[in-house]
Formats: sequence, C-alpha cells, structure tokens
Amino acid sequence: MARRFFVVDVFAETPYAGNQLAVVLDADGLSDATMQRVAAEMNFSETTFVASAPEPDGGYRVRIFTPARELAFAGHPILGTAWIIRHHASTETAVPVRLHLAVGRVPVTFELSAEGSEVAWFLAPPMLLGATCTRERIAVALGLSPKDIEDKHPVQQASAGTSAIIVPVCDLGALRRSRLDLNAFAPLASEGFPPLVYLFCSETHHPRNHLSARFFFEAHGVREDPATGSGAAFLGAYLLEHHLFPGSDLSLRIEQGYEVGRPSLVRLRARTTGNAREVSVGGTVIPTIHGELLG
Repeated sequence: MARRFFVVDVFAETPYAGNQLAVVLDADGLSDATMQRVAAEMNFSETTFVASAPEPDGGYRVRIFTPARELAFAGHPILGTAWIIRHHASTETAVPVRLHLAVGRVPVTFELSAEGSEVAWFLAPPMLLGATCTRERIAVALGLSPKDIEDKHPVQQASAGTSAIIVPVCDLGALRRSRLDLNAFAPLASEGFPPLVYLFCSETHHPRNHLSARFFFEAHGVREDPATGSGAAFLGAYLLEHHLFPGSDLSLRIEQGYEVGRPSLVRLRARTTGNAREVSVGGTVIPTIHGELLG
C-alpha cells in the first residue's frame, strides 16, 4: 500500500531553512520496526506517522521517531504534523488540531503573525525541572571552559516525556565553540542525565531576537537540531523558574540553526498563572516535498 508523505521545514522563515520533518499519513498497519526503519531512511531528526481516522474528539494519533528511537514528545514534529493534518488530511476547518501523542493530547492552534505568515502554536505538556550539575562538569562535556557557562543560573535537567539539560552560556562565542562529546559526557549519563543538551545565550545575530540557542542530541552519534521546539518549551519553564526576564508573562523570539546553515526562528510564550506554568511554542511551517512510500 502506497502511503503519502510530506517533508516540511518547521520554524523556517524561508524554504530550506528551519528544521526538516517527514510526515507519513495513513500509517495504520505499519509495525513499530517498519516505522523505525522509515525514520532511519528519512534520516531527519524526527519523522512522524499519522493514523488515518480521527479519534472521537477529532484528534489524530501520532507517533514520533528519530533515526534511532521513538519519542513521547518533540516540538517541531508537533507543529509540522498539525500543519500537514490541517492542510492535507482533515476535512474539518475548526481549530485547534489535536494530536494524540505518547505524552498525552496536545492541541495546536494557528494565527497570523504581524508579517502575515501563518504561525502554528502548541501548548506544552506539564514540565518538570529536575537535577542540576556544576558548570565544571558540563563544560568538559561541551568542550568549553567553566567560565563560558553563566554562574548566575543553574545547569538543569528539564523533562516532559523526554528530557534535556538546559545550559546558559555567556555569549555567541561560547555557543559557537560548543560540541557535545559523548565520551566526556559519559559520567553524567551514568547519573541519569540525558545526552540531549540545549544551550542558550542572550547575545543574538539579529537585534530583533531575544536569545540564541543550539541543541545537541544522540542518534547514531551526536547530531545537532536546526530548531528545537521541545527545548524551547523547557527553556520557557526554566526562564520562569529562575526569573531571567522581568515579569511573569514572556513573549520571546529565539534564533537557532546558524551553525548548521539552517537559520530558524522559534517563538516562545511563557507565563505563570497562580502556581502553574503555561508555555507555548510557535513557528511557521513551509512544505518542500511530497511523495509516496512504496513499501
């Protein structure tokens, strides 16, 4: 049975930028092993698989795979998959588009930006901020000096179905020099820290933006994401917790992907309501390829 698939660039301001995503529709009947092989064949950071029929609430069951494993939650796959469902799978025009993921149900809404482009937004699931580690230990794993890591805010693990380590660095120079060394990271991994590292700094390439970021992860070796929605969601919780910006209602633009030649823009909204944190991540989606899986 041939199955339609699409490739989209998520968090892209122009085609062939942002983070690539493959979305396979009508994925019913594909085994876990086959989905994993397709994701490895696509070789993007993630590939998603969408069930044919909507659930009783109108949402769609979605599986997310990296080239090496299945994920419960990832940001740009949520936005890109919802965009494909909205434009190529659903007969409903109402929003939000609801995705049923391993981490739970995630709604995606759409709105026009000030520039007139359609921006997809997802509301992040509840996130936990957990263990911290010293600047010295993470610096070794990233090929940096401890002085490259900010000392005012912690290096801290964040979790929501998946986990990452949030690392505040001092400037773009430190951000550019960083590299994840899995051998040097091994002592942290043995203590339960995941080999997924989200670095950020307040220095930016463009004055209109607020933060710069990079994200390293392990998938058949170290890879780098051009744009990371889940990392931005974790960052939103981190920023609120540690008060890096004044107030309890944030609206930020995060640039990423410059080091891998795929400039990206991630939009972040985060606020504290009572004792709860509400974090939303947004970005534009640009389709680039469509075709069929033949086997």
